[in-house]
Amino acid sequence: MTAVLFTCAGQRVDIVTAFKRAGARTIAADVNRLAPALYHADVHAFVPRIDDSEYVPTLHALMHEHDVKLIVPLTDLDHSVLSRAKGELGTLVLLPEPAVVDALADKWLAHLLFVERGIGSPPTWLPADLPADLEFPVLVKARKGFGSRGIYRCEDARELEFFLGYTHEDSMVQSACRGEEFSIDVFCDLDSRCLNAVPRTMIESKGGESIKGMTIADQELIEVGRHVSETLGLVGPANIQCFREPDGSHRITDINPRFGGAFPLPTAAGSRYPELAIALANGERPQPSLGDFRAGLYMTRFFSELVLSAGADGTLEPFAEELPEPLVEP
Repeated sequence: MTAVLFTCAGQRVDIVTAFKRAGARTIAADVNRLAPALYHADVHAFVPRIDDSEYVPTLHALMHEHDVKLIVPLTDLDHSVLSRAKGELGTLVLLPEPAVVDALADKWLAHLLFVERGIGSPPTWLPADLPADLEFPVLVKARKGFGSRGIYRCEDARELEFFLGYTHEDSMVQSACRGEEFSIDVFCDLDSRCLNAVPRTMIESKGGESIKGMTIADQELIEVGRHVSETLGLVGPANIQCFREPDGSHRITDINPRFGGAFPLPTAAGSRYPELAIALANGERPQPSLGDFRAGLYMTRFFSELVLSAGADGTLEPFAEELPEPLVEP
């Protein structure tokens, strides 16, 4: 059984349980003892903050203790640290090289990278370099924002001036795309070959995360996912956000080199991304199967919860109370 360590496990119960169903032994780590994904793994561990000098050594100790073959970061928080610690950790980390990780973590640097590699990106400027003939609407975007935080739509110069003064974050200005938005969940091998790309519609999002969407068999979007991921040298999972503009072109607005927030949808569609990740960890070389997924599946998300009970020694364990028998026969 392949042992997989999940860092910054947080709320990603969906990913941890999917790997468990795929046959992995799951070890979840987080700094927050109330992170729900911890208690859905076979083993859980509390680790220091990602900026603590003991963060990587603690992960290294967990690796040796549990014979970990694969590390899967579940948020963007520790990507920079882990991409640089691959040699020290000595096991497969599902992340591209540090230069790519750093660029994708900064929306301005990502735009420059896309332009350099010939990937479509909306016109984008730093606030000090705005053209005199700027066309509206535009978006003020935090360069290192996440979850749609720090994004403001501006319909005219007055709103642009206001939001540039209002935000306290290092920001950029980007032309607002006019077409339909899509997400593409891709998975690449260690040679950056795209093994599959699953496009989906963005029916509704909340806080930057898709809560309603549908998988679609769109060959153009599948090719966009393949081309972008292989051109950038991605490794492992990534979520590519793009717009199809009225002229038919595709503009990439963001790439997260991790499993996307809507992970359950491509999983249900048969992407088999957990199985592919485990195969890579075991030294296998799966062949690409672009377009091999089920289209027309809808996802609609809802809240759930986990109740924990505290033991005498302060540990937390999942708590399940038996429901009482009904007092009156139905």
